Amino acid sequence: MIEVGDNLRNSREVSGMTLEEVSGDLDIPIILLEQIEEGNMGAFKDIFELKGYIEKYAKYIGLNPEEIIDEFNSFMFERTSKIPMDKIEKAAKEKQTEEEKEDRIASPYTKEYPKIKTAPYIIALIISIILMVIALVWSINQITIANSISYIIR
Repeated sequence: MIEVGDNLRNSREVSGMTLEEVSGDLDIPIILLEQIEEGNMGAFKDIFELKGYIEKYAKYIGLNPEEIIDEFNSFMFERTSKIPMDKIEKAAKEKQTEEEKEDRIASPYTKEYPKIKTAPYIIALIISIILMVIALVWSINQITIANSISYIIR
């Protein structure tokens, strides 16, 4: 990315343009142009936004934008394609063990079934039993009170 930024800066300086002129004509903030020239990708949230700025900047200065974008793309490829082999091998082994688990033949007696969470059902059952007992006790109490009151009245 530094090479891309240096290429843009050198071409701008050779053309005799200032950052203020470029910024005004392209409607790109000066700070972003400075970040591009310094090769600081961290200043941009979106890689596609950065790529668009680089292309506009290259066209404006008179460079071939396709060559600049190709240089930028090759930099990005070099930066993002360096995944260590041990991580690749680890991922391949994990995938293979998952496939082996799915492919193996199992009898219905040894087949692993997903565990069902029974705790909410048990709690609901206990609460409903407690409510029934409370209702039963209350109704028996009401019946005995009603019987005792009618016995007293007789």
